[in-house]
Amino acid sequence: MTSIRILLIDRSHPVLIAKLLESGMVQLTEAYDWNLEKIQEELPHFHGLVIRSRINLDDSLLKRGTQLRFIAREGVGLEHIDLETARQLGIKVLISPEGSKDTVAEHAIGLLLALTNRILIADREVRQGQWNREANRATEIMGKTIGILGYGNMGQSFARKISGFGCQVLTYDKYRRNYGDAFAQEASLSEIWEKADVLSIHIPYEVSNHYFVNADFIKAFRKPFYLINTGRGLVLETTALVDGLKSGKVLGAGLDVIEYEELSFNALKLAGADVPAPLSWLRSSDQVVLAPHIAGWSFESKRKHGEVLAAKIIALLGDK
Repeated sequence: MTSIRILLIDRSHPVLIAKLLESGMVQLTEAYDWNLEKIQEELPHFHGLVIRSRINLDDSLLKRGTQLRFIAREGVGLEHIDLETARQLGIKVLISPEGSKDTVAEHAIGLLLALTNRILIADREVRQGQWNREANRATEIMGKTIGILGYGNMGQSFARKISGFGCQVLTYDKYRRNYGDAFAQEASLSEIWEKADVLSIHIPYEVSNHYFVNADFIKAFRKPFYLINTGRGLVLETTALVDGLKSGKVLGAGLDVIEYEELSFNALKLAGADVPAPLSWLRSSDQVVLAPHIAGWSFESKRKHGEVLAAKIIALLGDK
């Protein structure tokens, strides 16, 4: 059997390489230091790509992959891949959300606990010699209602874990029907707006989800609530969030992702030295906990992504 030539654009866990080579079906080329020009030049020679988010696989680049059969994306987000062109060219797109579902869920809970227990504020005050107990009294999660936006791998893992805190869990997913389970009850957005004390966002970015959580969405909540976002920055309108925090409708926000990230997620996309006013406000607020898109970034998830992608690639090639 002719070997399937695979180009590794981003560095994955060694387990991926080991499992692919063990299959005896592939020939691997590591291109971690190749620039875009080199990738464009060599792409016609390969049948598969393994990537994260370093490059943008747009229409023109995909069309250079005249032998491409699949793209294996380590992780979840696909906003840097022209999915319509891939579909037209018959290129399968594989992802590995199973690899990071647990670490994302744990991180989301960590953000929530940091807010409800005022952990970062208390830590900073103690370091400055302040000992403020009453001002840092916590709010319990037990007995509260948690709303989950999106019930895929990440949302389900979050529900499984947060339900152990003794809270009611409601979930809304516009793509699914009859999906409630032992850890979350299927609900409408209206029910979440009416009942939720916490909203955790677990939806991917696509055009229809741009600013899905906007000013009207936030104002629709009957009660003040905490907001957690480990999904994608552009599903949450930052200006609306800041307004919600200022008004008291949003009690606190834990953000692992923000709309000002570059497409690669490796840096902030800022215009020179100018920081957008909403981002500047978030940085200065005690109501906000920020992280640099690391919710899915654990040692364990790195290996799991490799195992999941290798299995999916091997299964795909075995079907041909």
